[in-house]
Parts: sequence; C-alpha cells; structure tokens
Amino acid sequence: MYEQHWGLCDKPFRNTPDPHYLYFSSQHEEAMTRILYCILEGQGAMMLSGDVGCGKTLLSRILLDELSPEKFEAASIVHSNLDANELLREILRQFGCDATGLNKAQMLGLLGECFRIHQEAGRQTVIVIDEAQITLDAMSLEEMRLLLNFQQDRKFNVTLILMGQPEMVDKVKQSPQLLQRLSIRHHLSPLTREESLGYMRHRMAVAGASMDIFTREAEELIAAASHGIPRKINGIADMALLAGYGVRSPIVDDELVRKVLYDLEK
Repeated sequence: MYEQHWGLCDKPFRNTPDPHYLYFSSQHEEAMTRILYCILEGQGAMMLSGDVGCGKTLLSRILLDELSPEKFEAASIVHSNLDANELLREILRQFGCDATGLNKAQMLGLLGECFRIHQEAGRQTVIVIDEAQITLDAMSLEEMRLLLNFQQDRKFNVTLILMGQPEMVDKVKQSPQLLQRLSIRHHLSPLTREESLGYMRHRMAVAGASMDIFTREAEELIAAASHGIPRKINGIADMALLAGYGVRSPIVDDELVRKVLYDLEK
C-alpha cells in the first residue's frame, strides 16, 4: 500500500519469518553456531529459549533450509498442541511412515527403525520442535527422553532441537532425565540498541530503500520503545511507514513515531 510512496519494492517490516530479511545479530549467529554444533557433532539434544518475537522461528526456518536432504532427514513440529501419541505420529508422518492404529511402543519401535534406515543411508536424523512450551506436557516430555535413548557407537541416532519461550525451560525441568540429555542450552535475548538500529537499516535496504527514510531520532525511539524485540520493531516501524504515507511525509521522524506509539498504547 505504501511501498510506492517510499520507493520500496516490498514491505520491510512484515511480521513473518522470511529468511530473505534475515538479520544475523551476534547472538543469533551464536545460537545458530550452537545448533549446528549440536547436530554435526551428534550431541543429542539442545534447548533454545527466547522471549516472544526474538527470532526463534526464523532461525528454525533457516536451519531447515540449510539441512541438505542428501545428508539429513528432518522433521519440524511448529505451533502444535499435540498429545504424546499425536506428536510421535506426526514425526513418523514427516518421515514417510504411516502410524495409523499403532500404540506408543509400536510407534517408538518404528521410529527407531526409521533412525536406523537413515543412518545406513548416510543421513542424520533431526527433529525440530518450535514453540515447545505448547507441545511439551508431562507425557510428551517422556517421549522426547525415550527418543534420545536411540544410540549407536556412543553417538545419538537423532538430534532433538527444542525451541520455545522461557516457560519451556520450566517444563523441561520437570523431567530431570531429559534435562540431563540437553548437552547445549542457549537463551536468545532481545537485540541491543546498536543491533536494533542495524536490524531496521538492514530490512529497509533489503526492501529497496535508496535513501534514509527514518531519521536517526526516529530509529532511536523505535529501538527504545521496542526493547529490542524484533517483532515489536516490525510493528512500530510498519505503522510509522503507513502513517507517513497517510500524511504524504517525505521522512519518518521522531514526532511521527511518537504519534504511532501513542496510538498503539491506546
């Protein structure tokens, strides 16, 4: 709607996990390094926590895009309120197995067979569970622990990556056996002030901005008001571009951003 006014080829602040707009802050780079280390070194399991809107889902998208199908077999569970059996059934479905009518023991046995087949074909098995604070209840925590019992030659046959909000950590602590198997734990914090400014400028550049549309004061105000949460930055900056378009302003300044923040706080 406002792209032509600002000379953009796209909306730069959509709140969708679009890898095209990926901005790797130092901590996002650290998180990805740890995830890849866990997978490539066969560490078994990792837990990545972070507040809402900090970029966990985007990291999972990037990860899955990076895992070559020639070397990896990956299943991804996203935003699912599945019970324990449904969780196992969905993982099997993504690995091409029909688990209709099977009980838990049979499904675990079939998963073990899947892991063995993948290994013999020279491919590593990876299971990514995003928004794990929703998916993991007491029963599915036990299923996750049982999955990690599949080992061969002192190496795990599957890598489990749990991503979720901070309350996920409290849930996992309910299963000491699973917690002990999480070789890597990492928390994704909000962006720093400088990272927030870099994030905004990066997304504007990707969207085709050929000039500084946001003034430095406007950027600073958005960085402060968002507390470094990328999703909040997106929401404020998008509304500021829309508001500027509405009054046919040539720039987005701090006065315009203050009006947007006032409207958002109503």
